Amino acid sequence: MQLGQMPHITFSKLAKKYGNVYQIRLGSSDIVVLNGESAIRSALLQHSTEFAGRPNFVSFQYVSGGTSMTFASYSKQWKMHRKIAQSTIRAFSSANSRTKKSFEKHIVAEAVDLVETFLKSQHFNPSHELTVAAANIICALCFGKRYGHDDLEFRTLLGNVNRFSETVGAGSLVDVMPWLQTFPNPIRSIFQSFKDLNNDFFSFVKGKVVEHRLSYDPEVIRDMSDAFIGVMDHADEETGLTEAHTEGTVSDLIGAGLDTVSTALNWMLLLLVKYPSIQSKLQEQIDKVVGRDRLPSIEDRCNLAYLDAFIYETMRFTSFVPVTIPHSTTSDVTIEGLHIPKDTVVFINQWSVNHDPQKWSDPHIFNPSRFLDENGALDKDLTSSVMIFSIGRRRCIGDQIAKVEVFLISAILIHQLTFESDPSQDLTLNCSYGLTLKPFDYKISAKPRGSIVN
Repeated sequence: MQLGQMPHITFSKLAKKYGNVYQIRLGSSDIVVLNGESAIRSALLQHSTEFAGRPNFVSFQYVSGGTSMTFASYSKQWKMHRKIAQSTIRAFSSANSRTKKSFEKHIVAEAVDLVETFLKSQHFNPSHELTVAAANIICALCFGKRYGHDDLEFRTLLGNVNRFSETVGAGSLVDVMPWLQTFPNPIRSIFQSFKDLNNDFFSFVKGKVVEHRLSYDPEVIRDMSDAFIGVMDHADEETGLTEAHTEGTVSDLIGAGLDTVSTALNWMLLLLVKYPSIQSKLQEQIDKVVGRDRLPSIEDRCNLAYLDAFIYETMRFTSFVPVTIPHSTTSDVTIEGLHIPKDTVVFINQWSVNHDPQKWSDPHIFNPSRFLDENGALDKDLTSSVMIFSIGRRRCIGDQIAKVEVFLISAILIHQLTFESDPSQDLTLNCSYGLTLKPFDYKISAKPRGSIVN
């Protein structure tokens, strides 16, 4: 109960009193919480193997039918699984690959769709449309096709993803208080929904991967499902990988890619409206680099430092993944002079890194320019200090894909539209806590900036 509605803020306050490494009791579990850049980097980079475990939580066993790489415990098989998944994603999205071009085309198509949808409404809440766009992009990446907005199967998938964020808290409570499963109570029924949603989501993914296997041609890699089938279905026996790991990896990619991208874009639109002078400055730079007779492309990125700075500042300021998925220690380890035994559950408070006053001047102020040097170029040292996709062995494997999506969609939206607030409501930056921090519902309007470029 002491953690309140925003545990990451409570963790940071406790760090001021007890230091950056301390232990709390949650239910029946003793949990170590790590705060601040030096403690977290020391743990996840210098002691990456010791902190690479996952707790044996009840809820983790229901994600992706138990074959999720994200939630699996650290082992020789997990290392092999991750290595193969990483190299496959890298090959798929490498600079000269045909698949990279088709991925970018999918992103542009969704961004143009968003522009047209936003212009149809006078005042709207962009949240649902952004989720649809992010889901369509990740489905195109994994399954080679996008879905119509009224496709029943697709709408069910989106409904499940939204409800998953709502029920995940029940999974967390059952993890630290397992006895909640054994007698009738509200948490037990919400946890049952959590299990059902995971089953439905995994069945959807499994069905799509099975369809891909039936038409798989090693000479023609159509999408990520084909790429994973090519390496995991045919992996050597000693890797321990099976067809189920292909489905688990595709599930991981969709689950992670959908929520983070749509949440990032949701915050960005809110911040554009909250700070119109920043929006004008972004439009000015994009017009100067891109002009008005074509759409921004990924090749423009190296000349759009202020847009990249805006994206990094959105990630830092909102810290919309405030606490990572829990880690556990694989062996005894010492951090900042404190001994942590093997199999200890560890919470990583990313929010504390992004709001550390020793690292960031006025961390509570939204200021994209903090990421630019005196020549207006992006400060790579500072951008690498923003923690949203975690670091070390458990770093999100889709982070580069997510950054391309967020860059291209936001560039096209800012190039094509001007966003304004609904005068009937006060814009607040308050948010709800879940798997990600989401802004409360808000309404904005969009005006075209000249004719729409297709």
